[in-house]
Amino acid sequence: MTKLAARAAILALTFSIAVVIGWILTYPSESDPKNIKYVLWKSGLYGMNLDKATGTMIGDGSSDELVVGKTRAQLRERFGYLSTPADVSQYLRNCYQNSSWKGREVLFIRKSPWMVVFDGDKATDLVLIKGC
Repeated sequence: MTKLAARAAILALTFSIAVVIGWILTYPSESDPKNIKYVLWKSGLYGMNLDKATGTMIGDGSSDELVVGKTRAQLRERFGYLSTPADVSQYLRNCYQNSSWKGREVLFIRKSPWMVVFDGDKATDLVLIKGC
């Protein structure tokens, strides 16, 4: 019986490795939200480059789940740092100033175009600033 169990374990391990290799070959681009590195980063299992992660979030339909409902401390832990409107590019600052969120408490994820709107200490909205 132990030989049968060992064979089953080897077969399961071989299948798992084949699935991971297939996944890596199917989604090789780090900017693809289905890339294994990004999926593992979202799950907290991989230390992905955070600037690349914020770029990959653009194509991720569930990027709100990473931010909404989280505190500033949780977001800093996840993304490294948050920037005030004064710390980001003039373009992002102007977009914020001319948006419906003007006057609301906001921070940007790193230097990315992702703006987080807060109500108290909790993030209530994640906004991708583009084309303003």
